[in-house]
Amino acid sequence: MAKVTFSVDDETVRMLKATSERLRKPQSMIVREAVAEYAARAGRLTEGERRRLLRALDEITGRPPTRPQAEVAREIAGIRRSRRAAARRRSAQ
Repeated sequence: MAKVTFSVDDETVRMLKATSERLRKPQSMIVREAVAEYAARAGRLTEGERRRLLRALDEITGRPPTRPQAEVAREIAGIRRSRRAAARRRSAQ
């Protein structure tokens, strides 16, 4: 275990001590568990971010296409051919 020093406000200290006593766990364990839980959630979108992105997606998908489907299909096929060729070159090296 590593020892670290950090500063927190009085209210956080009060909550840490109260939680530690209530759960009958050492304060260091409470902090470890809290940091682990926070880290697990940190990469997820908040509800507000999720709604904003869904609204943007709805707006984009509701717009009429700007190019013919055949042109888009040709471009995608060209990209796939290019990626396959690059993958073959890498595996041959």
